[in-house]
Amino acid sequence: MASFPQHLLEGYQTFTSQRLPTEQSRYRELAQRGQSPEVMVIGCCDSRVSPEVIFDAGPGELFVVRNVANLVPVYAPDGGAHGVSAALEYAVRVLRVKHIVVLGHAQCGGIRAFIDNIAPLSPGDFIGRWMSMFIKPGEKVGQRDHETMQDFTVRIEKAAVFRSLENLMTFPFVRTLVERGEMNLHGAYFGVAEGSLFVLDQAAKEFRSVREQVGE
Repeated sequence: MASFPQHLLEGYQTFTSQRLPTEQSRYRELAQRGQSPEVMVIGCCDSRVSPEVIFDAGPGELFVVRNVANLVPVYAPDGGAHGVSAALEYAVRVLRVKHIVVLGHAQCGGIRAFIDNIAPLSPGDFIGRWMSMFIKPGEKVGQRDHETMQDFTVRIEKAAVFRSLENLMTFPFVRTLVERGEMNLHGAYFGVAEGSLFVLDQAAKEFRSVREQVGE
C-alpha cells in the first residue's frame, strides 16, 4: 500500500503545533455539545475554492457541502441516493441553519466540461449526467451573438448559482422556511485570480462586488 501523502502529515504537524493550541477549547466544546452552524455553504469541489478559507471561518462555523459546479438537484424523493439532498435535509431539519449560500466561482472545470460537451453532453461516465441537471427539459444553452467565450463561460458559471437557488426552492422544507422568513438563500461568486467576491443582489438579479459594498 502506498504511503500516506507526506505533505498532509507535515500539514497536520503544523496544525497540532500552531493552530490547535489556540483553538483546543473550541474543539473540545464542539466535541461535547455538537455543531450548531448558522450557515450552510454549497460550493464547488475545486481545490482553489475553499469556503472556510474565503470566509475565514473557524471550526464549527460553516456546514459545507461541495460538489462539481456547486449544483443543487431538484427535490426528488425517489429510491436513489442523493448526497446533496441528504446534506441539505440534515442542515435544515437537524442543524436548523438560518442561511444557505450557493458559492460559484471563475474557471470552474465542471462548467467548462458542460460548455465543451453541450452536444452531446457525455464526458466520462458521471460528469455529463451530473451536469445535465443544469438544463431544464427543452431548454437550450448556447453562446450568444457577439459574446466571447470568456463572457459566455462567466455567464454560465453565474447561471449555475441561479439554477441551484431555484432548485433549492423545490424542497418543501426549504421553501416553507424561506416563505416564513425564518431562513434566507444567498448567491455568491468567487474570482479565483483576484480573490474577489461578488454577492447576488436578488432583487436586481446581479452579482455585486463585496469591496464596493464596503466602500473600498
